[in-house]
Amino acid sequence: MEGRYSQFKAMLAITRASLKATFRSPSAVVFSIGFPLIFILVFGFIGEGSGFSLDVAMDKGSDTTNEVYLAIKNIQGFHFIDKPDTLLKEDLEKGNLTAIINIQKNPSGNPAYSIQLKSSEAVKQQDLNILQSILNAVISNINKAVYPNSPTIAKVDANIQKIPGRVYREIDFILPGQLGFSLLGAGVFGVAFLFFNLRQQLVLKRFFATPIKRSYIVIGEAISRVIFQMMAAIIIIGIGTLAFHFTLIHGATTFIQLMLLSFIGLIVFMGYGFIVSNLAKNESTIPPFANLFTFPQLLLSGTFFPISVFPKWLRIFCNLLPLTHFNNAMREISFEGANIFSVWQDLGALLIWGIILYAIAIKVFKWE
Repeated sequence: MEGRYSQFKAMLAITRASLKATFRSPSAVVFSIGFPLIFILVFGFIGEGSGFSLDVAMDKGSDTTNEVYLAIKNIQGFHFIDKPDTLLKEDLEKGNLTAIINIQKNPSGNPAYSIQLKSSEAVKQQDLNILQSILNAVISNINKAVYPNSPTIAKVDANIQKIPGRVYREIDFILPGQLGFSLLGAGVFGVAFLFFNLRQQLVLKRFFATPIKRSYIVIGEAISRVIFQMMAAIIIIGIGTLAFHFTLIHGATTFIQLMLLSFIGLIVFMGYGFIVSNLAKNESTIPPFANLFTFPQLLLSGTFFPISVFPKWLRIFCNLLPLTHFNNAMREISFEGANIFSVWQDLGALLIWGIILYAIAIKVFKWE
């Protein structure tokens, strides 16, 4: 006599089979577990800091023989810049430096020391307010610990000396990052899906039967992708400039250099797209492979926020990513007025990435 059919066992069998299929799907694992975990880790690292980070400098003539100076130097949220006065002045004008701190002994002795701040109109008022609050808190702590029954040891001058400066708008930071990530996504995903489909449909195999060399196939497809994405870059920069006053410090000259940099960046990013198109077994494996390269750069390359918010050990990894160097070079050229040759370090890092990626792409290239 046949046993009674068990709906419950059938349900468990379906559940078990579906669960196995889910775990065997790279896309499901990456998007359901990997990406949320990466977000948690990245924003957790941001929270590990002291909650603020200010670039400051000490005036060369400051009195450094007092408790106030020693306390200020030990504040973790302060990043002290040591440069010649002319370069510090340039940083102030561009808003890269919050303030120059000058501690001087007070001739009248009441209080014993006075602190003057020198900043610029390009620095955010919020950052200056934070700086003043921290300095006042440091002085208060010293008073309580060392001079509980005496007048304050120092006083922060409320009048901040400000020099003229160019305002660094939010768009000046965001647009280069967004353009860089647009080029990265187009270079990786666009090329990966395109060449995978050409291979799957045996188009590349038919090309192999013709006299054309593989390098010309790759170059021909690459040129079409470059032309389209360069048009997109022109639109992004154009809208950013006309609608949101994105800074092109030298006008048309800066624009041309940004386009040249965009061209180089896109060519480099396309190298990983070629690698993915050759390694992927089917279309569902392309996104996980591609996101291994693109997603960390979305979060760690200064696309949405500066990498200075991360712990020092993580910044080392951030500075190895190609998109970090692209973003840095874009911002240096557009706002700082640098030319394509003065950002040779970032450009060199991009070219090294390009050599590595295309060497791997050639190694794993398949006709079918």
